[in-house]
Amino acid sequence: MQQKNMIVAIVLSMAIIFGFQFFYELPRQQEAQRLAEQQAASQPEVVPAPRPSTGEGSAPAPVGGTEAAAVTAQSTQELLAAEPRVNIRSDKLSGSIRLRGALLDDLVLRQYQETLDPASDMIRLLHPSEGPQSYFADIGWSAASDSIALPGRDTLWQASAGPLTPENPITLTWDNGQGLTFERVYSLDENYMFGITQRVTNNSGQAVSLAPYGRVSRLGTPQISGFYILHEGLLGVFDGTLKEVDYDDLVDDGNEEQSSTGGWLGITDKYWLVALIPDANVSYDSVFRYAGDQNGQARYQADYIHPLVDIAPGAAAENGSRVFAGAKVTTMLDKYEAEAGVEGFDLAVDWGWFYFLTKPIFLALHWLHGVIGNFGVAILILTVGIKMIFFPLANKSYKSMAKMRKLTPEMQEMRERYGDDKQKLNQAMMELYKKEKVNPLSGCLPILVQIPVFFSLYKVLFVTIEMRHAPFFGWIQDLSAPDPTTILNLFGLLPYSVPDLGALQIISIGVWPILMGMTMWFQQFLNPAPPDKTQAMIFQLMPIFFTFILAGFPAGLVIYWTWNNLLSILQQMVIMKRQGVPIGRNPKKRKT
Repeated sequence: MQQKNMIVAIVLSMAIIFGFQFFYELPRQQEAQRLAEQQAASQPEVVPAPRPSTGEGSAPAPVGGTEAAAVTAQSTQELLAAEPRVNIRSDKLSGSIRLRGALLDDLVLRQYQETLDPASDMIRLLHPSEGPQSYFADIGWSAASDSIALPGRDTLWQASAGPLTPENPITLTWDNGQGLTFERVYSLDENYMFGITQRVTNNSGQAVSLAPYGRVSRLGTPQISGFYILHEGLLGVFDGTLKEVDYDDLVDDGNEEQSSTGGWLGITDKYWLVALIPDANVSYDSVFRYAGDQNGQARYQADYIHPLVDIAPGAAAENGSRVFAGAKVTTMLDKYEAEAGVEGFDLAVDWGWFYFLTKPIFLALHWLHGVIGNFGVAILILTVGIKMIFFPLANKSYKSMAKMRKLTPEMQEMRERYGDDKQKLNQAMMELYKKEKVNPLSGCLPILVQIPVFFSLYKVLFVTIEMRHAPFFGWIQDLSAPDPTTILNLFGLLPYSVPDLGALQIISIGVWPILMGMTMWFQQFLNPAPPDKTQAMIFQLMPIFFTFILAGFPAGLVIYWTWNNLLSILQQMVIMKRQGVPIGRNPKKRKT
C-alpha cells in the first residue's frame, strides 16, 4: 500500500509539472507570439479632448485625415528617410524627431543590446509612426471647437539648428495662418528625460481656449514575458497611487480613466519605459485606451489632458511637460523622484507586494556591486548577511531538529509497539516531545523565513535591468537568464548545441541546478526522516523536482539557493556535532 501511494504521488507530481508546461505555458507562449507577429492595418489614433464646460466626462476625439496611416513593408530606415527629421544625439540615445507631426518616434538605446553577442543590434525603443511597429510619444494642444486650426499629424514644423543634444535644445515652430503661432522647445538631459515646453501666441484678434495634452501610443500587442510576477502594459502613479493595467485587461474591460495632480503615466516593458510627466502643479485627466479593428490589430495609448486655458488676443500661453524614454535604471528613477519631483517614479520597476524587502535587497546588492564589481559575488555576500540576521532563529530550529534525530530510535520503537493504534501512538509521542522539550514543527521555521526573501530576490533578478546581462564567473554571463549549460550535450562535451525546446526546456538542466539539487538532498539527509514512509519518499524526491523546476529560473537565484544550502549544511553539522548527534539516517538508541 505504501509503495502504491508513493507511485501515485510521483505520477501526480510529474503530471502537475509537465501538465503546467504543456497545457498552460506552451499555449500562452504561442498566443503571445501570435499577437506579437500580427502586423495588420494601423488604427485611427486619438487625442484627448477637453472636458465640456459642464464638467462631465468626454469621449476621445478621433483625428481625421491621414491619422490612420497605412502600414507598408518598408524597412525602418526607409521610413525614417521618407520624412524630414531632426536628429537626437547623446551618450545614451540616438534617434530623431519626425518634423511632420513633431512626433518622438525614433529612439535607440545605445548602451543596451538585444543579446550578449557583441554584434547584436542595440535596443530600439521607439518606432516610426507610419510603420507596423509604431510606438511614439508627443504633446500638443486640443480645443473644444473644430474651427481652430491646430497642429496635427500632417503639420510640417520648422526646426532650429540640430541635432538635439544635452548641450543643444531645439525649437520647432508652426503658424496656423489664423493668427496663432505654436512653438515647442525640446531639451534632453544626460540620461533619458526629454523636457518639452510648448507655447502658443494669439495674434488672431479673438480669444481662444486650448488645453495641453500628451500621449504615448503603441501599435500592436508586444511579446511579453507572461509571468504573473511582472507587469508589462500601461501604468501610472495618480495622486500617489500606482495603477497598472495589463494589455489583455484593457482589451476585456475597456478604457481606464483617472484624474490627478502630479504623478506620471505611460507604457512599460520588462526593462524599458516610455512615460509622460505632466506639469505637477496643474490637474489633469488621463485615459488608458485600447482600439482594435476587424483584423485584430490593437493600438494602446496612455494620454492626459489639462484643463482649457483662455488665451486673450495679444497674449500667450505656455505649458511644460517631460517625456521619459529609456531603461528603468533604479538609481536613476530614484534620483528623478528625489530631485525632479516625479512622484513614485521608482514604482515603474515592478517591485511587487514585498516592496519593503525587494527594494532593500536590490539596494544592498547594488551597493555591494559598487564595492566588489560583480553581482554574483554580491549575491553570495548578501546571502551570508541574510543568514546572520536569521541566525538565532535558525540555530534554535536546528538544535530542535538535532534533538529530534536523537529521538528517532524511540519513536520507531513506539510505532512498532502501538502498531495501528494511532491515538495511543500520538499520545506517547506527545509525551516524549514534552519530556525532551522538542517541537516537531520547528524544522519548518528556516524554510518559512526564507520564502519571502527567496521570492524578493527572484523579483530583483527578474525585473531589474541592473541584473540584465550581469556576469558571474565561467559560463554564467547573465545572472538574469537560466544556466546556459545543459545535460543534453553533457555540458558542452558533445559537439552540438541544444535548440530551444519550448515547453520541454524544463529537461535541459544546467550545472548550477544540479548542484542546487545535490545540496538540497544533503541538507535533507541531515534532517530527521518523517515518520510516514510515503511522506518520507516524497521528501526524498523533492530535490529532484526542484532541480527540474529551477532549471529555467535565473542563474543568480539558483546560485543563491545553492550557496544558502551550503551555509545551512555547515551550520547544521556544527550544531549536530555539539549536540552529540551522529550524521546518518539511522542513529542508535540512546543509553538510559
